[in-house]
Amino acid sequence: MLKRFLSYYKPHKKMMLLDMLAALFISLIGMVYPIITNEMLNRFIPKKMEEAIIISGIVVLLLYLARMFLRYFVQYYGHLIGVRMQSQMRKDLFGHLQKLPFRFYDNHETGRIMTRITSDLFEVCELAHHGPENLLISAVMILLSFIYLMTIDWLLTLIIFACVPILVVVTMHYRKAMKKAFDDRRKSNATINAAVESSVTGIRVTKAYTNGELETKKFEKGDEEFVDASGRAYNAMAKFHSSTSFITDIFNVFILIAGGLFLYAKRISFGDYSTFIVSVNLFINPVNTLIAFMEQFQNGVSGFKRFVEIMEEQPECDKPEAKELTAVQGVIEFEKVSFSYDESKEVLHEVDLRLEKGRKLALVGPSGGGKTTLCHLLPNFYQLNQGQGSIRIDGTDIRDLTLGSVRRHIGIVQQDVFLFVGTIRENILYGRPDATEEEMQEAARRANIHDYIMTLEKGYDTEIGERGVKLSGGQKQRLSIARVFLKDPAILILDEATSALDNTTEVLIQQALDELCKGRTTLVVAHRLSTIRNADEIAVVQSGRITERGTHEELMAAGGTYRDLYALQFRENDLFDPDGLKVE
Repeated sequence: MLKRFLSYYKPHKKMMLLDMLAALFISLIGMVYPIITNEMLNRFIPKKMEEAIIISGIVVLLLYLARMFLRYFVQYYGHLIGVRMQSQMRKDLFGHLQKLPFRFYDNHETGRIMTRITSDLFEVCELAHHGPENLLISAVMILLSFIYLMTIDWLLTLIIFACVPILVVVTMHYRKAMKKAFDDRRKSNATINAAVESSVTGIRVTKAYTNGELETKKFEKGDEEFVDASGRAYNAMAKFHSSTSFITDIFNVFILIAGGLFLYAKRISFGDYSTFIVSVNLFINPVNTLIAFMEQFQNGVSGFKRFVEIMEEQPECDKPEAKELTAVQGVIEFEKVSFSYDESKEVLHEVDLRLEKGRKLALVGPSGGGKTTLCHLLPNFYQLNQGQGSIRIDGTDIRDLTLGSVRRHIGIVQQDVFLFVGTIRENILYGRPDATEEEMQEAARRANIHDYIMTLEKGYDTEIGERGVKLSGGQKQRLSIARVFLKDPAILILDEATSALDNTTEVLIQQALDELCKGRTTLVVAHRLSTIRNADEIAVVQSGRITERGTHEELMAAGGTYRDLYALQFRENDLFDPDGLKVE
């Protein structure tokens, strides 16, 4: 983990070197004051060297002026290095998230992921800047102050530094407790963010069910966990700080007693004793800096650890010999496909399907039967393992094709339409970002949404709000269809694309979908059986198996599950009799 962290310094090594040199000079300038103080007390003042006193003061002033500029450099450019490292980590993390499989997102809440990208990496940024700087300045100051104090009186120096081993033991003792406490606080902070993200996204549902108090209780539970974890973290930190501060205070006690006795015994002069008192602070201050740095260190390490956890998640990847899918005809074959999301339950069992070029296959059946899973497997959103069968496009197993090339040739229209924050234009162009204005508008026309867009004040540049909240369900669905028109895939998946719409809107959407399906191999999942009567073939999926296959007429004549589903759906509709025939 340390090697990975240090690798982020590599692009900034020149600036980091200058930053460290500036920090080193800050430390060296800090040593000037006690040296000059010693000269003042032991030589300049007793010998009445007025000119030396004035020159020494001017020298100290000039050095302090130089230190001011050095501190500005360290503060500004040091933080800039930290921010740029944070930015690179954020880019790496976001890029890695784009490559992770669906399984990862099945098990990780959005709010928790957002925490790792934002607040966790902020703490890493602070550690990246202050860590090397604090360690260098503190180490140099401790070493130089020790050497200088030894030149004044070695015995008194060793007596005072006898407390250092105790300080190290106390630090190591509380470090483990602090590490666990800060890790717990990071996790509880992620829980709060996840609760907020979920609640804000679903605020309309919350208001519709008047469940504001329930959401508040859920949030308060997460908040209490955070407060409890923070309490444990601050308790460990308080014990650490109070104990280490007590030990550093003992340094002053030793100076007071041992120094006083040495002065009384005339082992050291009054000037040396005064200088010793001033110089000891040069040792105590960096020790206190290191003590204070421990909190920041634990925060940064916890944040980076959580960053690494995601970065070590295995991304989707192509086989070394994977080929590009080109010149797609659209012949689809499922051969003995079995699949389960986890070991507890098999979702699909030895499914066999074949869909010829340009044909439409509809999947129907009870919820949870495996229809949507089949749709997720075709674009390789979930990869089949050995022994789970195979899925082929134009005769080639999709596992032997690059993921990108497979997905580029598949268009998906789902019931739950996702639109991005931005404009209508940006959302349609998501289907093909390099499309021309004319191509985009033609896609909108074919999706029956262009005329509506032109009634808006800003037309295609209209902001649609988060997840398209400013649009109706039908408008959002037509935008998603326009997006697929623009993509122009050879294979099409329609997953309950009209099931959440009213009848009038469904007619408009169905017209757009029929236009979209022309010339494409289409896999349709539908609960509204009226929308798939014209499918070339219908398959009934139950408990992960294909139990019936045929055309609408053939399945109705067979008198099986499909006929029962159809009769149940239209039992109150006087337009159809149980045989699915129009009543004149």
